[in-house]
Amino acid sequence: MSGASVDECLLRVATSIGTPSFVYFTEPIVARAAALQAAFGGRFALSYAAKSNPNPALLGWLKDHVAFLDVSSIGEFRLGTQAGWEPARASFTGPGKRDFELKEAIEGGLGELVLESVREAIAADRIAGSLGRVQHVLVRIAPSRVPKGFGDQMAGRPSAFGIDVEEIHEAFPKILALPNLRVTGLHIYSGTQCLKPDAIAENYRTFLSIFREVCDRYDLAPEKLVFGSGLGIPYHDGDKPLDLAAVAGGIIGDLDALKGEARFASTQLVLELGRYLVGEAGYFVTRVISVKESRGNRIGICDGGMNNHLPASGHFGMVIHRNYAMHKVGGGDPAEKIDLVGPLCTSIDRLANGVVLPRIEEGDLIAVHNSGAYGLTASPIHFISHAAPREVLVEANAPRDVTRQLGDIA
Repeated sequence: MSGASVDECLLRVATSIGTPSFVYFTEPIVARAAALQAAFGGRFALSYAAKSNPNPALLGWLKDHVAFLDVSSIGEFRLGTQAGWEPARASFTGPGKRDFELKEAIEGGLGELVLESVREAIAADRIAGSLGRVQHVLVRIAPSRVPKGFGDQMAGRPSAFGIDVEEIHEAFPKILALPNLRVTGLHIYSGTQCLKPDAIAENYRTFLSIFREVCDRYDLAPEKLVFGSGLGIPYHDGDKPLDLAAVAGGIIGDLDALKGEARFASTQLVLELGRYLVGEAGYFVTRVISVKESRGNRIGICDGGMNNHLPASGHFGMVIHRNYAMHKVGGGDPAEKIDLVGPLCTSIDRLANGVVLPRIEEGDLIAVHNSGAYGLTASPIHFISHAAPREVLVEANAPRDVTRQLGDIA
C-alpha cells in the first residue's frame, strides 16, 4: 500500500472511530505470507503465534490464510475456536499450563500439546487418561546455544521454556512411556526478533541437528517439526529489513537434505511466527492533544501512550529506549525534533525522544509503525484508568471497528 492510501485510511479511522487506535491492514499480511511461501518454495507450513496479536477479528481472518494456530493459554485457545479455528489446527505452548487448561484443551480436541517438561507430560497423561483420550504431543527442546543477533533468547541459558537439550535423553524415554500421550513431533523456538540472515540460518541448522539426533535415537518418524522462526522486523530508524531470500538461501539445501531421508520424507515442516507476519501491517494512531515548550524541548502530549503501547515506550525488552519508526499523518514541513509523551502521570510514559517529524501542532495525528504485534496485547491498559484504545481491521481499504472487550474500563 502507498503511504498516501495508508494516511487516507488512518485519517478516516481517526475521524469516524477515534483515537487512540490500533489499525491492522490485511493486505500486507497476505503479501508477507506469500513472500514466505515463495522464498521457501512451499517447504514450510505457517503457524501463527496468537500471543503476538489475539484480536478475535484478526484471528478469524487469519484462519483462511495460515495453516495452523499456536496458543499460549486456554484463553487464546478459546479466542481461536470462537473465531472459527478448528481445534485440531491448534497447538498449545507455554511453561505454566495448569490442570484445568490442559483438561479443557484436550477435551476440546486440541491438535498438539507442546510439552515443556516431564512434569507437564505426566499431568497431561493423567488428564488425557481420565478423558479416555490419547493426546498428540510435540516435545519442546531448548538448544544449548543461540547465535548472536536475536533480540530475545529462550535457550542457551537457564530457561523456563522446553527441555534442555542436555537433559533430553533422560526426559524423552519417560515421555514415550506415558500411555495416553503420542509423540508426533518436536518443537524448538529458541530466539526472536533477528534481522541477521546468517544467524537465522545457523539457528535452523542447530534445530535440524537436534531433530535428527533425537529422532534417530528413538526411531521416531515425526509427523511435524516446528521451527520457531525468529524472523525480525525493522522497528527503529536505521534498522534494515530482513533479507528473506538470504535466509531461505542459507537453509533450503539443509531442509531438502532432511526431507531426502526416509525418516523425514512425510514430515511436515512448520514455521511458527507472529510479529513477522502481522507486525508491520499495524499502526498505532494517536492524536496530539497539547504542545508545550519545556527547558528548550518541544513536547507533544498525546491521547495514547505507554498504557496502550508499552513496546513503543521502550519497556518491552528494550534496555536503551530507541524510537519506533513513526510519521505525522498527512506529512508536511519543516522537520524538527520533538518529544512525544502519553497522557499518564508518570515520567516513563514516552513514545519518542527527539524524533524528527514535520512540525507538530495540537490536533495532529501520529502513526507509530510496526504496531500489529505486541502492541495492545502487551500493554498495561488499566493503568490510570484511561479508556481502552480502539482496534480497527482494514480489508480492501474498508475499516471495521473490531475493538475487543477488555474489562470494565472508564
